[in-house]
Amino acid sequence: MKKLIVLSLLVCMGLPVLNAQDSLNAPDSVREEGFVFATIKENPITSVKDQNRSSTCWSFSSLGFFESELLRLGKGEYDLAEMFLVHKTMEDRAEASIRLHGDISFSPGGSFYDAVYCLKNYGIVPQELMPGNLYGDTLPNHGELDRVAEGYVNALAKGNLKKLTPVWKNGLSAIYDTYIGECPETFTYRGQSYTPQTFAASLGLDMDDYVSLTSFTHHPLHSQFAIEIQDNWRWGMSYNLTLDELMSVIRYAIDKGYTVAWGADVSEPGFTRDGIGVVVDPDKTPADLTGSDMNRWVKMKREEKIDKLLAKPCDEIEITPEIRQTGFDNWETTDDHGMLIYGIAQDQNGKPYFMVKNSWGTKSKYKGTWYVTEAFVAYKTINILVHKDAVPANIRKALGIK
Repeated sequence: MKKLIVLSLLVCMGLPVLNAQDSLNAPDSVREEGFVFATIKENPITSVKDQNRSSTCWSFSSLGFFESELLRLGKGEYDLAEMFLVHKTMEDRAEASIRLHGDISFSPGGSFYDAVYCLKNYGIVPQELMPGNLYGDTLPNHGELDRVAEGYVNALAKGNLKKLTPVWKNGLSAIYDTYIGECPETFTYRGQSYTPQTFAASLGLDMDDYVSLTSFTHHPLHSQFAIEIQDNWRWGMSYNLTLDELMSVIRYAIDKGYTVAWGADVSEPGFTRDGIGVVVDPDKTPADLTGSDMNRWVKMKREEKIDKLLAKPCDEIEITPEIRQTGFDNWETTDDHGMLIYGIAQDQNGKPYFMVKNSWGTKSKYKGTWYVTEAFVAYKTINILVHKDAVPANIRKALGIK
């Protein structure tokens, strides 16, 4: 089997589109030049954030998801503190790594389950209480923090010490306190006094209502298992669905007004900084190069073929469970990035795309939104986090979710 390559679409058009019909009726001159998107369904989200130079997408996407849940439930708009979640999670990850002498990696990555665990056990605080930029930058810049914390933890985990002092946790906390701020123990917000735990309780989100779903063939169907990725160091469990079921959950959730926390691989060329991802076959000949032009196609370099294929909407490779599993088994599909799926759009040819809120700021083509094809999502998803009511009844029944 040829190795599949995820390739980015070159975005050439920035024209606003008000509805699907306008898009479908676009003149041929417009339709041929680039990509025109029409929103079909869009669920409420909070503003796009910028994780900047930090490996904290999991925190931004998780809390963005719960902020959207609060909007869905009519509880108003909240901006929750990503760095509170980072602080608590890294302390726990350090302890796990040290207990196992470094056999659990210590790195700044995380999973959706880290957010669920934190809200359930430690609570959360508003962003204004812990903005997390004590070193002068207006946006996260964790290069130095990550190196300092990693050096500290590895010195303890792999230092062949006879025993640890009772204050090592204080030293680690001091590192995170210094760079991103202390976690408040009590605070006042909107005229009310809280602890992080009572503030989380006031939001009215039951963490037991949220489920992680995935689709792989190396575990039994409809069972729960811990996805074998390094950032799932808490061994959070996910329900295993068929690929068709997983995709149907995402579509159903969006249709019913829910958003979907999406963990995926975006490291291949297909996920650009300009807002589009697609799965194509670079060996496929475009229709306008068949016949007499075939010789030119054969002589093209791979990059030239990619440019030609992606000059306008194109066909994609069909993603099967086998292709998906091979990508995961070969380390081609890894847990690169966490985002938020919040809507569905279609291009000028009527092809559907998921609308994705990213955490790379608003300077991209679509102001922080990515348009990702169903094939890309089917191929590159590690797992999703959704409210259990966003799962169709027949699938909940098969999983034993009440």
